[in-house]
Parts: sequence; C-alpha cells; structure tokens
Amino acid sequence: MASTTTWATEIEDATPAKIALDHDESLGGAFSGIVGASAALDQVRDLVRLVAPTETTVLIQGETGTGKEMIAQAIHECSDRSKGPFVKVNCAAIPSGLLESELFGHERGAYTGAIARCIGRFELANKGTLFLDEIGDLPLELQPKLLRVIQERQFERLGGAATIRTDVRVVCATHRDLTEMIEKREFRTDLFYRLSVFPITLPPLRERREDILLLVHHFARSYADRIRKPITAIADEFMAALARHSWPGNVRELQNFIERSVILSNGAILNGSLPELAYAPKSRAPVTLEEAERRHIVQTLMRTEGVVGGPNGAAARLGLKRTTLISMMRRLGISPGKRPEASTQSMASVA
Repeated sequence: MASTTTWATEIEDATPAKIALDHDESLGGAFSGIVGASAALDQVRDLVRLVAPTETTVLIQGETGTGKEMIAQAIHECSDRSKGPFVKVNCAAIPSGLLESELFGHERGAYTGAIARCIGRFELANKGTLFLDEIGDLPLELQPKLLRVIQERQFERLGGAATIRTDVRVVCATHRDLTEMIEKREFRTDLFYRLSVFPITLPPLRERREDILLLVHHFARSYADRIRKPITAIADEFMAALARHSWPGNVRELQNFIERSVILSNGAILNGSLPELAYAPKSRAPVTLEEAERRHIVQTLMRTEGVVGGPNGAAARLGLKRTTLISMMRRLGISPGKRPEASTQSMASVA
C-alpha cells in the first residue's frame, strides 16, 4: 500500500506561506488564488506591489498557463482603480474584423448589421483597468489606434465623428516574443515601447517546482469539496511524480490534471500514477529533412490506403505530380508495391 501524507500535516507545514499569499494585509487579499512560496513568484509579487499604485502601462509576459490574467487582476486590485471596472479582452478570441468595434464601439449604421450604437471596451473600462490578453495577436492595422488611445486617452467610435475621452489604465499580456514579431514587421516598435514601460515576466512552473506541493493541495482540496469526494490524503508516489513532471502547460495543466484525478479517485487517498506522469518527456534527436519527408509521405499513403495517383491519391494530397511522388518514394526507399505499414517499419529501422 502506498505511503501517504495527510493534508492536515502538509498544509500545517505550509500555512505561513499560504497565509502570506491569500491574506496579504497590506493589499487586502489581492493575491488570493496566486498560490506559491518560491523566490521567483515572490519577485513577481514585489513587482506588482511597486507598479500597481502608478498609472503605468504594464506588459505581462509568460508561457501559456502561467497565470497572466491573475497577475493583471492583482495589479487592478492593488491600485487606486480597484473600485472601478476590470474589463478583459482576449485579442486572439475575437475575429480581426470585429475587434475594432469591440475595443472602440460603433455607431448605428457603421457597417452592415450595426442596427444600434454599441459601447466599446475602452468606454466600459472608464475609471478602471482594461486587460488586453494576447496582445501579440492584435492586427497590425489596429495597432496605431491602440497607441493613440493609450497616449492621448481619446478615440472615436467606428463610424462616428465625435472624439471620446477615456480614463483607463491598460495592462497587456502575451505568450509571444514581441521583439521577434517586430523583426518580422508583425508588431509596431512604437507600440511595443509604449506597452513595455514596466514588463513583468512570469516564470514557468518547471522553474518553481517548490510551488507544486502547495498547488496540488490547493486544487485537490478545492475540487474534492466541489465534487464532494472524501479525499483526505495524497499518495507520496503520486506527489513525487507530479513534482518530476515538466508541466509544459504550466499551472493550468496541473489544475486540469488534479481535477481529473479527483474525479477518478475511489477512496480517501488521491493517487494518479498514470503513464504520462511517470517520467518527464524526453527530448528527441533532431529529425533530418530526409526522415521528415519519408515520414510525411508514409503517413499520407496510409491515409489514402496506398493509392498514389488520382484525385484522392497521395500525390494530390501532397500537391505533387504522380511521377514526382513515385520518384521521391524510390529515393527514400518507399516501394509503391508494399503496404504502407511495411514502409513504416522500414522507415523506423532507418530512423
């Protein structure tokens, strides 16, 4: 039977750090839900405390699932605008043709289907904070308009002539490398400098593994209470596996995994020694161009059940002439007379 450590014992050991996170007296609990006691996360909190009382634009950077929206919310809650609205916009989730209207609003008749005036997010966020998530996905043609409203605090609704003034603090977030996008001319340099006055970079979970224990208990207790599962302990082997895992999806991935583990649990001990957590993913050697070609052709042949020519054949799917594909197959050792499965085995032995 797996040895276990009860929640009561472990949470008792972590109580001081947890209290510091959830009940920060000077900030009125603004960091509630941001679980962790690592030095890397403490540095992020310190930066939030410094910038929150100002009106400075903040750019939060970090991988997917690191908690960028929660940091933006903490900045708002710690600021003088905390009693005002906190308005969120995901720039990647709104079609580019509708994003301008979403941000700045539109007048009746501004475009087909605009049957009434619509208030944009900049107006809704007046006297508060506007959080622009995935700012790297903002279309290039909208970037000058965003730069103007940040600098001048005024804009016009789509289809309107009246200039509207707004008092908004802008906080942005992205998982993309904006400097690389600037080199590719996908992001404006002047907007980047305006947004990144005060950058905050969130560490991935693999760089603060000491927080995994607190996070696991936080999520396990939360989901056990919500689902009404009588879980009172966590298997040590399970906890060790969680600590070893690389968590490419960061805190969000860990949260989803713990939720699934709680649902699947049948007793009082939470255990989930699943194959995907047995070991961290191993890095694979780089694939050569020839190996990549062979693999792609074989996979396409398997989907076409070995048919090379014709409108639904592998050549058509790959955008190649039939004779060109056959020539490539001969060069790569993929015989047209063999079943795709046999070619796959041959490919594996060569690779």
